[in-house]
Amino acid sequence: MPKTSKRYRSTSAKLVAGKSYTPAEAAVLLKDAPTKFDGSVELHIRLGIDPKKSDQSVRGSVQLPHGTGKTKRVIAFVGSNHEAEAKAAGADIIGTAEVIQQIKTTGKIDFDVAIATPDMMKQLAPVARILGQKGLMPNPKTETVGPDVSKMILALKAGKVNFKNDATCNIHLAIGRVSFSPEQLEANAKAAIEAIRKAKPASSKGTYLRSVTLASTMGPGIPLSVTA
Repeated sequence: MPKTSKRYRSTSAKLVAGKSYTPAEAAVLLKDAPTKFDGSVELHIRLGIDPKKSDQSVRGSVQLPHGTGKTKRVIAFVGSNHEAEAKAAGADIIGTAEVIQQIKTTGKIDFDVAIATPDMMKQLAPVARILGQKGLMPNPKTETVGPDVSKMILALKAGKVNFKNDATCNIHLAIGRVSFSPEQLEANAKAAIEAIRKAKPASSKGTYLRSVTLASTMGPGIPLSVTA
């Protein structure tokens, strides 16, 4: 049987079997277990969808009120006429033709999120598979493709995150750090859950939010009580 840390057991001991907690209660429980490092806090949501059906994929974005606590490296795939604007807005890398070729050749990614102007999408075709496998391909549904370069970059730097279900009908989304206050974690959790709820496909029937769990790095999952 795998060993668990004292911090893990400390939080687990406070959980009542079979009980679901409000986001506010769960946030307090996470804060009660001190850690030696500032771990990530994540939402894990199991959806009532059929991932094999393209019209039931769940994808979107949410502006977390208090950000994720992590500074994102943003690459901006823009033409030369938008380079200055992208840099001024905080882009860490400008996705020039040379950068695109480098990604194609090496397959290496040194950024967390990508934005692009519509005219650059054709140029991304050679690296679409590489970016897509890592969930980094710019997409209008996540508002990472558009003409307003500054708006996209500033939103991402301020805490906007993208989400997408995986092949097992789950969404895993970082919503903050253990160092956040319970109020900040609660607000971020509620914003993320609401955004995912609004992204429900019209063709999805039955219970949509089958389970919602909040957990910190190396900590136990805390089941949340939310409206399905």
